[in-house]
Amino acid sequence: MIETTAAEVMTELAALEDPKTHEVNTRHGDDHGVNLGRLRALAKRLKTQQDLACRLWETGDSAARLLAILICRPKAFGRDDLDVMVRQARTPKVHDWLVNYVVKKSPHAEGLRLAWFADPDPAVASAGWALTTERVTKKPEDLDLAGLLDVIEAEMKDAPARLQWAMNHCLAQIGIEHAGHRARAIGIGERLEVLKDYPTPPNCTSPFAPIWITEMVRRRHGE
Repeated sequence: MIETTAAEVMTELAALEDPKTHEVNTRHGDDHGVNLGRLRALAKRLKTQQDLACRLWETGDSAARLLAILICRPKAFGRDDLDVMVRQARTPKVHDWLVNYVVKKSPHAEGLRLAWFADPDPAVASAGWALTTERVTKKPEDLDLAGLLDVIEAEMKDAPARLQWAMNHCLAQIGIEHAGHRARAIGIGERLEVLKDYPTPPNCTSPFAPIWITEMVRRRHGE
């Protein structure tokens, strides 16, 4: 097998750049123009290559970093590696993929959740909240759900956008997954009105927590 170099991959990514895709992505805070379907196809062809993934990440290019996330071995990164990477991931898509596809699969996820949860950098804190939401849904044992609701009630209204979105997701999942906290979660959402007027396409569920919670409970539990 002939090794693919980072330079060769960067050339291929440059050829995949599309101005219209770039324009759409820019409106969402991202800074690349590579169609994600084509990016995934490239990743499928390259298969898992940890060394190449690290070299692509080091370029700082967003499309290269997304590809790196797709071809890396999540468990190969040390805790300090992931902490540095999440602080380097400044665009929403890179940040989201890094947390969801790499950090959540890492043995360091819980330690990083605790370290990031109250980080002064709101983007890093949002990663901590995303990991907390994962635990709310899949492994809620030993989580202080009432305490989480206290923090959300006190801080979500004035939080920066990305952090606010992550806290709102946590609020909704607490309400959806834990019937004993559902009424309070809905009440917090109604009082704070975060994302109440968020434009929601037809046939999609609003991210406004009271609507989100009520609809998901209806679908899943027939309540």
